[in-house]
Amino acid sequence: MLSYTGGVVLLAALLHASWNAMLHGNRDRFWSMTWMSIAIAAVSTLLVLSTPWPARAAWPCIAASGLVHILYNVSLVRSYRRNDLAQAYPIARGSSPLLVTLGAAVFAHEAIGPLHALGIAMISGGIVAIALRGRRVSRAGALAALATGATIAMYTVIDGIGVRRSDGQALGYTAWMFLSYWLMPVLFVARRGLAPLWAPLRAEPLSVGTSLAGGLVSIAAYGIVIWALQSGAMGAVSALRETSVVFAVLIGRTFLGETVSGARWIACMVVAAGAICLGL
Repeated sequence: MLSYTGGVVLLAALLHASWNAMLHGNRDRFWSMTWMSIAIAAVSTLLVLSTPWPARAAWPCIAASGLVHILYNVSLVRSYRRNDLAQAYPIARGSSPLLVTLGAAVFAHEAIGPLHALGIAMISGGIVAIALRGRRVSRAGALAALATGATIAMYTVIDGIGVRRSDGQALGYTAWMFLSYWLMPVLFVARRGLAPLWAPLRAEPLSVGTSLAGGLVSIAAYGIVIWALQSGAMGAVSALRETSVVFAVLIGRTFLGETVSGARWIACMVVAAGAICLGL
């Protein structure tokens, strides 16, 4: 059976797929990501005022991860412009667990057992299979999704190292890192101006609400992952989180009207089997 930590990370996977669906479901994803970021940064601002500071050794990781997260946001928006949720999301997420495992081995000297290695490989392989079955993915779309996957691996390894240096202050670490999301509205205004950011508040209040809710779901989802990274192997935590792809396929099929072939369902079962391997 999955451990308590594994079960919580699976919850984070569901939350993660949910906020990605919220983002993908909005027509202007850059605008939506900006309002998600405002919600994340606002909550983080409140948290840093009421939680202990992380240890000094964690601060370089907080700064580096915050910047990589902004790069991830921009890359994710670009990826969703070129692919539907059931294609872009699996490529981005599927490419990261193996990269995280490699990064953790190099920078944190982590080693994993054969069964967990098999689970990571099954999850990554199943995720890639989900992405490649069905409609053809353009070269530009695939490259955009892979770039997103690389940023995921970067911030996961950075946060895995950083939270272990934080002297047990996972919540404080998460809050300080997510303060970087105040940069997203700055980037938006620099590119489009202030009026396009505020205009939809009257014209499309439901979209604003959805984006704000997506931001709250996002900070909860990744906060759980950072908590799990304190003691769990980075590659295993990353792979278990990426079972969110299965949830994304289900959400895309149920709420966004995306088609799911029999081969994709089989790939989803492979991902689930990999998750079981990680829980043994």
